[in-house]
Amino acid sequence: MTPTVTGSNVTPEEYDLVVIGSGEGSKFLAWTLARQGQRVAMVERKWIGGSCPNIACLPSKNIIHSAKVASYFARAAEFGIASKGYTIDMAAVTGRKRKMVKELVDIHVRVYETTGVELILGQGYFIGPQLLQVDLPDGTRRQLHGKKVVIGTGTRASVEDIPGLATANPLTHVEALELDTLPQHLLILGGGYIGLEFAQAMRRLGSKVSILERNANLLHREDPDVSAGLETLFREEGVDLVLNATVEGVSGVSGQSVTITYKQDGQTKAIEATHILVATGRTPNTDGIGLELAGVELTASGHIKVNEKLETTAPGVWANGEVAGSPQFTHIAFDDFRILRDNFAGGNRVTTGRQVPFALFTDPEVAHIGLSETEAKKKNIAYRLFKIPMAADLRTRTLSETRGFMKALVAEDDGILGFTVFGVDGGEIMSAVQIAMIGHLPYTALRDAILTHPTLMEGLIVLFSSMPTTVAAK
Repeated sequence: MTPTVTGSNVTPEEYDLVVIGSGEGSKFLAWTLARQGQRVAMVERKWIGGSCPNIACLPSKNIIHSAKVASYFARAAEFGIASKGYTIDMAAVTGRKRKMVKELVDIHVRVYETTGVELILGQGYFIGPQLLQVDLPDGTRRQLHGKKVVIGTGTRASVEDIPGLATANPLTHVEALELDTLPQHLLILGGGYIGLEFAQAMRRLGSKVSILERNANLLHREDPDVSAGLETLFREEGVDLVLNATVEGVSGVSGQSVTITYKQDGQTKAIEATHILVATGRTPNTDGIGLELAGVELTASGHIKVNEKLETTAPGVWANGEVAGSPQFTHIAFDDFRILRDNFAGGNRVTTGRQVPFALFTDPEVAHIGLSETEAKKKNIAYRLFKIPMAADLRTRTLSETRGFMKALVAEDDGILGFTVFGVDGGEIMSAVQIAMIGHLPYTALRDAILTHPTLMEGLIVLFSSMPTTVAAK
C-alpha cells in the first residue's frame, strides 16, 4: 500500500546515510559510518536494535535456558539429588527475559549516543527517490534525504489465510515471549525452527504441547536422520506430534479455548487447546513503506529485489537482512553489513558462495554447516560419511547427555564437505568444524589433533577416526 503524502513545507534534511529499520546489519553499518565522520540517521518504528535483542534470538534463548534448568529439576534423581518437587513461576521466567532485553536496549541506546548516529523513532516511508518521510509520535513529521539509503525492515510472522485463524487472535513468537502465565494446552502450527524451540521450552515449563505440521516430518528439509531424531526426542518429552496435517479452520479465541479442524490422511479431525502459536513462516516487511515511490522492486516472494552486492533496483538504495531475502539468521545479516561496509569503501564483496551455518536451539541442539546428505545426493556428489552416536564422545557420558549423533561428509581429496550434529552444545561443536573448513584443512587435521580430554570437541577425533561409508555419485 502506498503511503499518503500530504502537502507540507517540511524541508528535507540531508544525510550521508539514511537507514530504515535498526536490525543487525543496519545498526552496525550506521554505527560504523558514523564513527568515520559521516552524518547518519537511523529510522526505527519500535524495536531499538531490531528483532534479535527484543523479540527473537536472544529473548527466546533466555526462555529456553529457563526451561533447561527446569528439565534438570525434573531429572534431579538421575544426578543423585533428592527433590520434593518444584513449581514454575512463569511471570518470573518472563521477568528474567525482560530484564535482559532492557539491558540490551540500553546498551544499544548508548552506542547510538557515542557513535553520533541520530536515532529517530517513528514510522518511516519513502516519498521519492532516496527521500523518506518519518511520522513522529508527537504528530509532527520530518523528511530525510540520503546520499545512500539502506532498507533493513526485516520480516514478521506469517498468519495464513485460514478461516477463523486471524479472528482467533493467535500468538506469534512476539506474544509467546511475553506470557506471564503458562498455557494449559499450547497448539503450535508449524514444525520448523521457531515452533520446535517453543514447543520443547513450553513443555518443560509445564504446558501440554501439540505441534501440527503440514509436512510428513519435522524440519522436513533436513536429512531424514535429523528429522527422525527430533521426532523421537519430542515424543519422549511428551509433545504430541500431528504430522502430514492441513489446517482447514479455527474457531474460538486463543488464550481461552480454540478448536482446530484439520485434514490428515484423507480424514477430517479436530483438536482443542487453550492457546495457538503460529510459526509457519515469515512475511517481509515491505508494505506501507512507499517502495514504489523510491523505484525499489520486489521479488515474486515479496522480498526486496537485490543483486549479489545487495543493491536494489533504485540507484543509491541498498537492502540487507531478511527483507532482502538473505537467509533468516542474525549472523547472515551481520555479514550483509560487512558486504555493504566494504563495498561502500570501494570493495567488491558479494553474497554468493558464503557459508551459512545454522543451529536449532532445542535440547539437544541441531547444528549444520556445508553440504547435507540430502543435498549431496540431489547434486550427485560422491562423499565418505563419518558418523558416530554422541555417546561415543565420552564427555557426554559425564553430563548424562548422550542423545543424538554427529556426522561429516568428506570429499575424495579429504576436504570436509559438510557437518551435522544433533547433540549437546551442537552449535559449539559445529563451529569448530566450520573453522577447519574456512582454513581448508583436511579432515585428518582434526583426526590427528591433540584436543583436551574430556571435552565435547574431543569427539571430533572419534568421529574422524571411525570407519567411513562411501556414497558414490550416481
